Amino acid sequence: MRFVDEFRDPAAARALVGRITELAGDDHVKFMEVCGGHTHTIYRHGLEHVLPESVELVHGPGCPVCVIPMGRVDDAIHLAEQPGVIFTTFGDMMRVPGSNGSLLQAKARGADVRFVYSPLDALKVAVENPDRHVVFFAVGFETTAPSTAVTLVRARQLGVENFSVFANHVTIVPPIRAILNSPDLSLDGFLGPGHVSTVVGTELYGFVADEYGKPMVVAGFEPLDILQSVHMLLLQRHEGRCEVENQYSRVVRPEGNPQALALLAETMEPRPTFEWRGLGWIEGSALKVHRDFAQWDAEERFEMPGVRVADPKACQCGDVLRGAIKPWECKVFGTACTPETPIGTCMVSSEGACAAYYNFGRLHRETAVLVGQPGGLSGGLQGGQQRAGQPG
Repeated sequence: MRFVDEFRDPAAARALVGRITELAGDDHVKFMEVCGGHTHTIYRHGLEHVLPESVELVHGPGCPVCVIPMGRVDDAIHLAEQPGVIFTTFGDMMRVPGSNGSLLQAKARGADVRFVYSPLDALKVAVENPDRHVVFFAVGFETTAPSTAVTLVRARQLGVENFSVFANHVTIVPPIRAILNSPDLSLDGFLGPGHVSTVVGTELYGFVADEYGKPMVVAGFEPLDILQSVHMLLLQRHEGRCEVENQYSRVVRPEGNPQALALLAETMEPRPTFEWRGLGWIEGSALKVHRDFAQWDAEERFEMPGVRVADPKACQCGDVLRGAIKPWECKVFGTACTPETPIGTCMVSSEGACAAYYNFGRLHRETAVLVGQPGGLSGGLQGGQQRAGQPG
């Protein structure tokens, strides 16, 4: 595959929608797309408006920025404001609000906060500034954790002593279990995460089908990927099967990426528990720097406040992340909370559900995108000559 055009073909999409409509019939089914990248594909291309009303898609806790609780943001700001520290982070985290503003506001107050494109960039900053201590704000699921692992190994190889990692990497299986154990959310299946699965594979999701009796299809990120994955879920339901299937087989392997997993095992270890925005404390759901790399662990080198901070009462990001409500049902969505003035993380991140709804015009339940209009099935699926594998 050279281009993504074949995954945005309107005729193929209409054919898939027809088969989905036939399989769904009059039954109402609810599928959760775990990954925030899937949410953006769905709303960027208007897929929710071409699926039959009997098929409902709800959003899950797969946005790595969105799930970081306010207390950890406050810890990051505390580190950034330490004397002699250069604090480095991905761009999305700059505007995530804590109880004392955001990292961007801390920068305005005088903290040396810099955004980088990778943890190796942060390590380079440390090498270039030997008289300063550089901290990297490590966030993300198993997708981005290997890049942090590579950086820790490289820091040890080079003997860079003025560098450390503030680890906030989270893992995908525990929150899926938490969702499945939630008594107030009934789901008929999952669109499994694509990016995470390139690292962890598909075999570890077996519990979803075996223990909970729910089908899962690991999905890619183009419109036809999403539609085919929905069709595969409905076909399992129609045939009385319950399995974990891999629609994204052009990228994802059952065993994942063994080299990346080995690096994670060498440099990181599970935390006993970790707080998730909207889901609370979940056992074994995050990674910390391995004890063998304690010299490069910011939580070992600095005294951390570690205070738990409740979300603003007006913010319902937690309910959005659990799939309990749609973004437009939040009381402050699109009014007090916008991408320019975010109250919650779901409006900040490029993978956040609220940002997807807002940026692609889904401000109310009544918003409709018709087939053939810009952003709809015909207009939105015209992909142009974009290279496959570019972030969506």
